[in-house]
Amino acid sequence: MKQTRPTEKTSGRPTNFAEYIIEQGLFQIRWFLAPIYVGLALSLVLILIKFGQESWEMARHALSISGENTILGVLSLIDLSLMANLLLMMIFGGYQNFVSKLELGGHEDTPEWIGHVGFSDLKLKLMASIVAISAIEVLKAFMTIGSASNRELIWGIAIHMTFVVSAVLLALMDLITARARKYSETQ
Repeated sequence: MKQTRPTEKTSGRPTNFAEYIIEQGLFQIRWFLAPIYVGLALSLVLILIKFGQESWEMARHALSISGENTILGVLSLIDLSLMANLLLMMIFGGYQNFVSKLELGGHEDTPEWIGHVGFSDLKLKLMASIVAISAIEVLKAFMTIGSASNRELIWGIAIHMTFVVSAVLLALMDLITARARKYSETQ
């Protein structure tokens, strides 16, 4: 029996009218996610405002802040940038995977990855971003080691390593699943 891939269109129609109504209702409920993605898009505005605020503060004090504080400020800007990228990936990928195919009319600025990011790719990109953000937070804690307690540093490293191990296990799980799927398709 041929397995249906998520990218293939479904065919057929239930013969039972009640089943048809239920299936159509369940299929249309995916649109409840659309306002969530719009809300995430609006949260990008908040990140932009915070980025502008932190950039302005750094620029205002550029001549008087120490090199360490400059590095911490830049790390904060990188952190915000990573979060914005993560949000954008989640918005596009989530909408494309769970709500509706994006019809962008072949716009020349359409990122290459938009039509090719599946749920598995989304999970891995999400975990990679979380690990990167966590690493920046740990680095910021090390840069301010005088004001952070040993307990805070240990917890920061433990949480970061938990994210790293989770990301590796998730990638391993996806690799095993992909190999199993490939094996079953050749049988």
